[in-house]
Amino acid sequence: MTTIRSPRGNTLTARSWQTEAPMRMLMNNLDPEVAERPEDLVVYGGTGKAARNWECYDAIIGTLETLADDETLLVQSGKPVGVFRTHEWAPRVLIANSNLVGDWATWPEFRKLEAEGLTMYGQMTAGSWIYIGTQGILQGTYETFGAIARKFAAEPGNRHGNGAGTLIGTLTLTGGCGGMGGAQPLAVTMNDGAVLVVDVDESRLERRVKHGYLDEYWTDLDKAVARALEAKNERRALSVGIVGNAATVFTELLERGIAIDIVTDQTSAHDPLSYLPEGISVADWHTEAARDPDGFTLKARASMAKHVRAMVGFMDAGAEVFDYGNSIREEARLGGFERAFEFPGFVPAYIRPLFCEGKGPFRWAALSGDPADIAATDRAILELFPADEHLVRWITKAQEKVRFEGLPARICWLGYKERHLAGLKFNEMVASGELSAPVVIGRDHLDSGSVASPYRETESMADGSDAIADWPLLNALLNTASGATWVSIHHGGGVGMGRSIHAGQVIVADGTELAAQKIERVLINDPGTGVMRHVDAGYERAKDVARDRGLRVPMDERSESEG
Repeated sequence: MTTIRSPRGNTLTARSWQTEAPMRMLMNNLDPEVAERPEDLVVYGGTGKAARNWECYDAIIGTLETLADDETLLVQSGKPVGVFRTHEWAPRVLIANSNLVGDWATWPEFRKLEAEGLTMYGQMTAGSWIYIGTQGILQGTYETFGAIARKFAAEPGNRHGNGAGTLIGTLTLTGGCGGMGGAQPLAVTMNDGAVLVVDVDESRLERRVKHGYLDEYWTDLDKAVARALEAKNERRALSVGIVGNAATVFTELLERGIAIDIVTDQTSAHDPLSYLPEGISVADWHTEAARDPDGFTLKARASMAKHVRAMVGFMDAGAEVFDYGNSIREEARLGGFERAFEFPGFVPAYIRPLFCEGKGPFRWAALSGDPADIAATDRAILELFPADEHLVRWITKAQEKVRFEGLPARICWLGYKERHLAGLKFNEMVASGELSAPVVIGRDHLDSGSVASPYRETESMADGSDAIADWPLLNALLNTASGATWVSIHHGGGVGMGRSIHAGQVIVADGTELAAQKIERVLINDPGTGVMRHVDAGYERAKDVARDRGLRVPMDERSESEG
């Protein structure tokens, strides 16, 4: 198979940067530095694909190379199905992935349709061509652990003895070190803590060490635990990997009474076939899953029940325990463990106050392939937001610790009436030549107004609207109307079939005045839907942000006038 790698430099292979950008980002998703299994078109999450098959991939690339700036390509679950004449403000690509009608939105039905060649699993940024490697989830994970550090520091007596806003002197236990979970060890050490991460696949741990996301790994549990506890006791940041099954290792560590402060998990639990049960080897994993998917699912859920039972045990012992959004609690419940939902998801526990401000993942990639372009945009971010100490700390640490995978890229969390300032600055830098080629600006689908996911982003909404899926659809429609370069609507994502609807957008900063107009609209309106959604749910902080920053929410205006 030919190795896929995005073109670099400022020479076009398509007709404009508006079509060159999605083409390069699709190819970047399949760069061996980025993708989990590029030969299978799988980007991350076990099954999240960039295109349905290689024939579809070739057709998408060929279409993007010839697409005009008043045409729009439609992509149905990784298959290019039509080109239509629209206008220059319309998206160049519209994508819908994995969407099934309610009663059919199950894993067995999806797999049946997938086997018939009719659909593919798009995950979030895999099928929307804006995955930027593990860094993409790293910053959100950093934000989550930073919130835990601040919670610890605010506790009476500060029982963890950590420095204000850091995880110094703490030990985190987590599972999974693949495309998503691989961010967790570095996110913890960037917050000055120690972490022990469990993965069944030694090659994943080896890759994370090679890429600088993990300090070391062991096949001997005693050695790994000793190294992690030594770092905790010395109040030193260190990430340690251990080869093993999380269900087995979490249980053994609980039984040993190991002093662990924080417990979470990022295995691919959203899809039972992507979670390896106890008693099956890594070598036999995919063969066994394909031979008997129903039986494999039962075994996986039994192991997940054991895994989550240990997590609850750590919670009972006083640890901070949370679900990092992979549906493991629901799978454990289906596996027979009734206490699975006794610990919270990370969004209601730590992130929702940020969502009320429209804060979320703002990411960009340098189409030039030149790290100097990212260094320049880093400087621009620091100049634009010097008072945001948490952001400054993130950018500074990312420059030091984050290794680029594929096209150089960066991510940070910015809010409503902030993101467009960065986007416009980047566009000016392209126009002036300070950047050697255009940049693409996108985000994770995990954002404040772009997702309905009752087991993750919209868990425990104040008004009980967790499962209302109108919001991501409105987000996608608004981004289409505002001039985004490509827009996507997906089903399933990181929590699995039947459990979420989410939308993504990407905008290209190519240095033109038209791009500036689009950037301003998209990067104000997109996070604005997050503020709107939380105003509607009754969050007072969101109402304050809407009033202070000039977002019109008709029903809130009406209640104010009547009051």
